[in-house]
Amino acid sequence: MGMGLIKKLREVNVGQQKNKKRYADNEAVAVLRRVKTAPSKINDVAKLIRGKKVSNALALLSFSHRRIALDVKKTLESAISNAENNNNLDIDTLVVAEAHVGKSLVLKRWKARARGRVGRIKKMFSHLTITVRATEN
Repeated sequence: MGMGLIKKLREVNVGQQKNKKRYADNEAVAVLRRVKTAPSKINDVAKLIRGKKVSNALALLSFSHRRIALDVKKTLESAISNAENNNNLDIDTLVVAEAHVGKSLVLKRWKARARGRVGRIKKMFSHLTITVRATEN
């Protein structure tokens, strides 16, 4: 690549606009990244709070016996505070609009088994994204 082409490419990138806001004005988001738990286990807890009012969701997470419920609760509290401080939303009208879980990295380990074979062990990590939305009711 010649210097002239590189210069033109730089000029094109300089004038780009910022990314548009991905969420509506009545929504707030919190993300928990690389938590050391399998996505299926976090998804079981996330199913409990989807579509519920924020106060009910916090109560469910407080009394859940699952270990990961504490991390989900912290993420929900972060989303609530983001809604209150960044978007000036009333916390009494908030509902958990989305709670979705994604796969992250996987550490692959092995364990010796009988007759010279290997048992695979997958140590899974995951991401959790919680979106809260203000409703009119």
